[in-house]
Amino acid sequence: MFARYFACLLFVSVLISGQARAQAWEDVDPAAAGWSVERLAAARLQAEKLKPTALMIVHDGRAVARWGDTSRKVNMASVRKSLLSALYGIAVADGRIDLSSTLAELGIDDTAPRLTEEEKTATVRDLLMARSGIYHKAAHETAAIKRQRPERGSHPPGSFWFYNNWDFNTLGTIYRQRTGEDIFASFQNRIARPIGMEDFSLRDGRYVLEKVSEHPAYPFRLSARDAARFGQLFLDEGMWGGKQIVPRAWVRESTTAYSQAKRMRQGYGYMWWTLPEDPWGPHAFYASGYGGQIIAVVPSKRLVVVQTVDLKQNPSGVRTSAFIDVLKTIASASP
Repeated sequence: MFARYFACLLFVSVLISGQARAQAWEDVDPAAAGWSVERLAAARLQAEKLKPTALMIVHDGRAVARWGDTSRKVNMASVRKSLLSALYGIAVADGRIDLSSTLAELGIDDTAPRLTEEEKTATVRDLLMARSGIYHKAAHETAAIKRQRPERGSHPPGSFWFYNNWDFNTLGTIYRQRTGEDIFASFQNRIARPIGMEDFSLRDGRYVLEKVSEHPAYPFRLSARDAARFGQLFLDEGMWGGKQIVPRAWVRESTTAYSQAKRMRQGYGYMWWTLPEDPWGPHAFYASGYGGQIIAVVPSKRLVVVQTVDLKQNPSGVRTSAFIDVLKTIASASP
């Protein structure tokens, strides 16, 4: 009885602590901050036609615009991968994960047909880059990934880029095994609370396990205003309130392109997409999830733009290319 009472008190203490650290965004008048009000209005009309749940624009750490319900939490789909990438950066810096470790060394396998000896030579870094060469079925795959998945054994580890949920899900397993931490508790303690997220809680994460693989997916729900904090954290090279939350070197390393994707001249880093320097300036990148979940970071403009889409309200979602067009208009409106 006493143990249960103590656990309850501890939970309440943690909850109160988390709430105390939550921080509201500071709003700024766009005109006073040097924005083109006319172009910003045009961007809003452009965005509203796409029917997102929310779109939020942050410039120099202050909210320039909030359209829609920025406090509504939605399933961020594949944005989860960029969130996990940030946790990897912390774990690597702490010496808990070695990117050169192979799957064989880590004891990683899967359901039948099991991994071959060659597949087990893939490293953690290969998986982060989506270059494992392991084309085993995976949980939470889209129809497009299932259709486009290469044949098993068709590409040696490290030699070929394929946007591969097997890699991303297995990274979740490796993270839990090597750190001894739950992904969502780790995100809450190491990122969400330190940067003052207003809405995220442990209830916003879940594991999705399917019979085809022993490695579960790990979907997150986030509000647009919390997702914007994550984008600002990366815009500021992992710093928040004078404290290094994610190692600066990891922010750069994880958002550097190691592969070129076929869509819109974009690249792929460690579970982050990258944008071409022309027209975005150096080192622009974004996290992307099915249906139009986006956290875009444009350092040359000191800009973070977040879009969320509740697919229950808008089943068609928003295409990434359509968001990029809105982002161009927003960037043209900025100082």
